[in-house]
Amino acid sequence: MFTGLVSDVGEIRSVKPRANNLHRVTIFSGYDRAGIAQGASIACSGVCLTVVDTGEEDGRTWFAVDAADETLRVTTVGRWRHGARVNLERSLKVGDELGGHLVAGHVDGIAKVIAREDMTDMARFTLRAPHNLARFIAQKGSVALDGVSLTVNTVDGDTFSVLIIPHTLSVTTFGTLAEGDDVNLEIDTMARYAARLIETGENP
Repeated sequence: MFTGLVSDVGEIRSVKPRANNLHRVTIFSGYDRAGIAQGASIACSGVCLTVVDTGEEDGRTWFAVDAADETLRVTTVGRWRHGARVNLERSLKVGDELGGHLVAGHVDGIAKVIAREDMTDMARFTLRAPHNLARFIAQKGSVALDGVSLTVNTVDGDTFSVLIIPHTLSVTTFGTLAEGDDVNLEIDTMARYAARLIETGENP
């Protein structure tokens, strides 16, 4: 479980296909290697992945994760290449501050940036969600985009917008996000359950 508050921006060191359509992804990180246990969960641009190896290269820590077929199909992981930057968040520990919203790291689909507007104090991104997920996105509700917890500003059909403050632009990959880019989308768990309850009530 995560909160959508990015604690590091990693860099893809390598992506290597393996047996059974797995991809072994190795990521450079600012995390202390001693603090990354094998089997630990790390959200990588919103995708919860399990650490299978760690190491150091030229004074930099790296960790490796395996992405399976479903992950490659539903998320942007299959498009990651050497040098790409990814938002990172360690999993929650008991007693941690819940500064964003509860994020599972289970990406629902891919949203596309259709516009970026840079303003004096922030940037507005307008995105198009997959049609089957748009109904879960509500004005002033929460979404996670590439692992970043954000509040929805406006909604219009399958499109929605978010406002990004300068701090978030500087400490996440959103600073370089541009029109045409794809991002991992996780809808709010509460919205998912609310929709299910409504459906169950309508179809007893």
